[in-house]
Amino acid sequence: MTGGELTYKGAVYPWHCDHMGHMNVAWYVSKFDEATWNFFSSLGLTRSALTSAERGMAAVEQHISYKRELMAGDVVEIRTRIVELKDKVIRFVHEMTNVETGAVAATTDLTAVHLDTRLRKAVAFAPEIAERAGLLFAA
Repeated sequence: MTGGELTYKGAVYPWHCDHMGHMNVAWYVSKFDEATWNFFSSLGLTRSALTSAERGMAAVEQHISYKRELMAGDVVEIRTRIVELKDKVIRFVHEMTNVETGAVAATTDLTAVHLDTRLRKAVAFAPEIAERAGLLFAA
């Protein structure tokens, strides 16, 4: 991925690996989830902001592609870019790379909806969130 915001950096530990010695799929999802919350935070969608506004985010679709195996000791980073932005919906892609080799290990394409947690229905992003997201989308 050219560009994209750095949203995660970490390592693969032995307990992340399966019986074959590769990072288990559950840990790919976990690292992507951490990147998602870092990404949301950069938009202003922090836990405290969401809670005080009675808002939330819900993933409604996710597609993961596994490209290269990761092993214990590998250092990874995830970069994120917005691919679609609507009033109530954001679609973004995470790309996980092996820092040492530069090889893409996995990608995930996520669609998330902004919710009113009291009414349990989709609502538009606040103007300041939409503006930040729009700037990232344009970049």
